[in-house]
Amino acid sequence: MEGRKFSSSRSVVIYVRDFLSRYDVDALRYYVAVAGPETQDTDFTWSEFVRRNNDELVATWGNLVNRAVSFAARNIGTIPEAGHLTQADHQVLDHSRQSFGKVGAELQRSRFKNAATEAMRTAAEANKYMSDQAPWKLRESDPERMRTILHVVLQCVDDAKTLLTPFLPRSSAKVHAMLGGAGPWAGMPHIEKVDEDGGPSYPVITGDYASVATWASVPVRPGTPVSVPQPLFAKLDAAVVDEELKRLEDS
Repeated sequence: MEGRKFSSSRSVVIYVRDFLSRYDVDALRYYVAVAGPETQDTDFTWSEFVRRNNDELVATWGNLVNRAVSFAARNIGTIPEAGHLTQADHQVLDHSRQSFGKVGAELQRSRFKNAATEAMRTAAEANKYMSDQAPWKLRESDPERMRTILHVVLQCVDDAKTLLTPFLPRSSAKVHAMLGGAGPWAGMPHIEKVDEDGGPSYPVITGDYASVATWASVPVRPGTPVSVPQPLFAKLDAAVVDEELKRLEDS
């Protein structure tokens, strides 16, 4: 941590309860996945945590969700039908679909860093597609094309939501609801106590695996109502984080 070996006796330590009292749990999950150790030691730095949160969770993924779902909610109110698909439309949709195989293969190999990076790359590609296509310029001149662009980008948002679920389960559930999804998105694990005859009880981590989300690109349904989103992640101020870190070290 910050170049020093973790040690609770020397106060070089991060307690999860302290962390979660200040920051989003999905932000921690994502950072541990994308910057944590896999084959060798790694260095936890607060500056890198802030950068990952602000540049990737806020400016890439959160920005994509906010601009796409907000635009659809305010201008149409539902997921629109797709009209004629251009080469650019097919390219971004193909990239999104193919990401399931790439991310899934990395997860199977327990290469969480690669998997998280590839999933976030899919969100970045969708962000670029929306900026390039600029549907806001087509409200009056070509509303049919505007609707097609929104359909495509909302499909990419829905795909990215699934790809990021292993790392961002809570925020992915929020996106599921924004896009008109009914019921829970993916069952979360929980701890249960197991009692065995003649032996001591012990806790196990389990979950409702029957409700696990489908690992595939599922077509979005035109006509499904969408809601104006709340921000998925909050931007962090590096100076405030530094001040909180000093208070933690002094306590």
